[in-house]
Amino acid sequence: MKSFKSARLGIWIALLLEVLLLTFFTSTFGGEHVFESTFLNWSNISQVIRAVSFIAIMTVGQAVVIITAGIDLGVGSVLGLCGVVAAVLLNNNFDITSAVIISLLVGIASGLSSGLLITKAKLPPFIATLAMMSIARGLAFAITGGETIRNLPLRFLELGQGEILSIPIPIYVMAAFALIVGYVLKSTKWGRYAYAIGGNEEAAVYSGVNVQLVKILVYSLCGFSAALAGVLFTSRFGVGQSTAGLGYELDVIAAAVIGGVSLSGGRGTILGAVIGSVLMGILRNGLVLLNVSVYWQQVAIGLVIVLAVVLDRKTRT
Repeated sequence: MKSFKSARLGIWIALLLEVLLLTFFTSTFGGEHVFESTFLNWSNISQVIRAVSFIAIMTVGQAVVIITAGIDLGVGSVLGLCGVVAAVLLNNNFDITSAVIISLLVGIASGLSSGLLITKAKLPPFIATLAMMSIARGLAFAITGGETIRNLPLRFLELGQGEILSIPIPIYVMAAFALIVGYVLKSTKWGRYAYAIGGNEEAAVYSGVNVQLVKILVYSLCGFSAALAGVLFTSRFGVGQSTAGLGYELDVIAAAVIGGVSLSGGRGTILGAVIGSVLMGILRNGLVLLNVSVYWQQVAIGLVIVLAVVLDRKTRT
């Protein structure tokens, strides 16, 4: 427990150091402005938190899966699938509410399918969700024919591009979703069941926990989170693309682990998962501002993932 608390404190220290370092390395001193940072200004910060919101929403869903000692590799593909579903429906004169609801249902169905493959077909989570990753991406390409879906309604675009009190709407959605899921995990029996399954699944079974039902619900929630992120992602960029969310599963898993969610299950918080998402988002933004090649950005992200897993193993006891 002591090591877990130290790890949580380390997240906040890492976030502070990251902000300070990027502020320093992207700053100019002297001249017309005595001090000016391309990182620490509201225009950049607004773009960062808007981009982080998509990853954070998926990380919240992924965190719950990992807490049960599972994994969902399909979140990036489900984001892309649900985004193009919304775009295609809107292009076929569906109203915004119906298009969004259907897209969310597609996400839930994807997660439900993964949960059933894991609980009923007894497939390992890695294999089941790897299959879903391929299926969802293939469906996204099949629906669009590889074409970009454009001409989306302006009211729909406001979901991802609009602001309330100068704060992007996706941030409100992310905060509300994180608070709800965090409350369920911390204060309800379903949350206790999730931690119990991740800590010791066999003991949870003997304690009367319906492990299969909890796992199905957890993967369905993860599918919902990917769909929600997909709708907001499509709204933000104004197009439906079958390649949307490509590779996001790595960022999401890394963000969860960096945020203190143990890959061995049974440990982690939603707040930590969100902070991990912020760390990843700031890192990507900082590398861009520092003109680091996109290839070296991938190397940096890979090293962060390795470091996160090593720290997870070190703090497991």
